[in-house]
Amino acid sequence: MKKAVVSGIGVISAAGKDLPETLDTFAQGKRNAGPVSLFPTLLTYPVFEVRDIPPQWHKEGMRTLSLALCAVAQALGDAGLPDDLSSLKVGVCLGTTVASQLNDLEFYRSFRNSGQAPMGAVDRFLRGNLAQAAAHTFKAEGPALTVVNACSSGADAIGISLSWLKQGICDLAIAGGADELNHVPLCGFGSLGIVSESLCAPFDRNRSGLNLGEGAGVLIIEAEDICRQRGKAPLAYLAGYGIAADAYHLTAPHPEGKGLEAAVRQAMASANITPDDVSFVNAHGTATPDNDKVEGTVLARIFGPDVKVLSTKGYTGHTLGAAGGLEAAFTVAALREGWIPASIGFVHQDTEIPLAPVAVKTPIEKGYGVSTSLAFGGNNTALIFSAAGCSVRSSSFRKCRDTA
Repeated sequence: MKKAVVSGIGVISAAGKDLPETLDTFAQGKRNAGPVSLFPTLLTYPVFEVRDIPPQWHKEGMRTLSLALCAVAQALGDAGLPDDLSSLKVGVCLGTTVASQLNDLEFYRSFRNSGQAPMGAVDRFLRGNLAQAAAHTFKAEGPALTVVNACSSGADAIGISLSWLKQGICDLAIAGGADELNHVPLCGFGSLGIVSESLCAPFDRNRSGLNLGEGAGVLIIEAEDICRQRGKAPLAYLAGYGIAADAYHLTAPHPEGKGLEAAVRQAMASANITPDDVSFVNAHGTATPDNDKVEGTVLARIFGPDVKVLSTKGYTGHTLGAAGGLEAAFTVAALREGWIPASIGFVHQDTEIPLAPVAVKTPIEKGYGVSTSLAFGGNNTALIFSAAGCSVRSSSFRKCRDTA
């Protein structure tokens, strides 16, 4: 079985236009939130918008695709790969919720009112499939798959790319997620009563809901031998992937977190590690009462109450289909940098959650990092990455840790 490595990272969100700017935001504890400026609305929730998309990746009326292409280009550059991938066996797997198809509200409004509408929206619909559009742009000729699995979409896309590499379907995969801020999720999440009127506070006892955001996070995943033959040093290993459904409720997590626990344990089994090998968990941490209570309880049950946990949604907002890709990228970056940022927004321990996230910038061991994603429909996904300096086998990691 081929080992999979991460060789490139691309991110864009309200926290930064790229990874260096994002890490600076994390280190300084900045929160670039504000009122909605992308479209007119009477809703006053704070949101995390991307301020500047590089002009070369701006696609009129296709914001999600613009964000995705920006992150893919960054990741390819970080991996030392060309913009034309036609000479390689490359797959593309990208997650989203509804991609670039939300900008068609005017089409539906016009058609409903007059029976006629400009057909530009139909053209955008046909060109808005993220994976196909990215594959076409960068001439990737392997499998192309867009995953629409609610807020675990980006993480699932990375997990699927791991299976592609293990089966030899491709040697290299572009994987992650992207989503834009739009009327539809803003109104929809507002109607559900889970959006906060103030900045979100994941795992805090006074948390009052999530803030929406937008962005894209993409990793280049490739077989280790291919990466090293190119002369590229891996950034990290993609060591494990687990997925499990609650089969409980359309929007609420299972009260005991059965699906999440199954996903995390499945990911650890596939990585051949134990809870003691895990250095930190980059949690889904939406700041909604139910999610954080269930997730915190499950993580404490698996890893113990002293495990280092954080949520980065206080910096990015909840970016929906992009969240799994962004947070996987942040997990890899943390392993490389040797620290995790403060779980911004957290101040007060919740007595119903048997752990507390890190409240300050915190050093970590160069071990294993877990990234969790929970989603409507009861989807639960866990990804496990290991530092590039250690093997993906637990026994080797313990040797690495003990001799560091």
